[in-house]
Amino acid sequence: MGLLKTRKNKRYNYTPRYYKGEGSPYELKHKFDDYRTTVNPPKGLKAKFNAALDDYKNRDESVNKRVFIIVAVLILIFLFIIDFDLSIFFKS
Repeated sequence: MGLLKTRKNKRYNYTPRYYKGEGSPYELKHKFDDYRTTVNPPKGLKAKFNAALDDYKNRDESVNKRVFIIVAVLILIFLFIIDFDLSIFFKS
């Protein structure tokens, strides 16, 4: 009778008129997926972490310095906001 079944969507075999490429024009794929090592089939947490570290190690040294400088500035801003006393690090 079909009261409890859901309707299936219809499928169409439509191809755009002026499309001259390979594969489906409607396939959604990120532009940088071919270059990333972290975009792979599902794997464990340890493997994901190791892949992300390997991807980060292949970067330029100037990028690493820039990231560390930005993180240090953000930490100092956070410590200033919470009114942390930096004098505990210095001998008087």
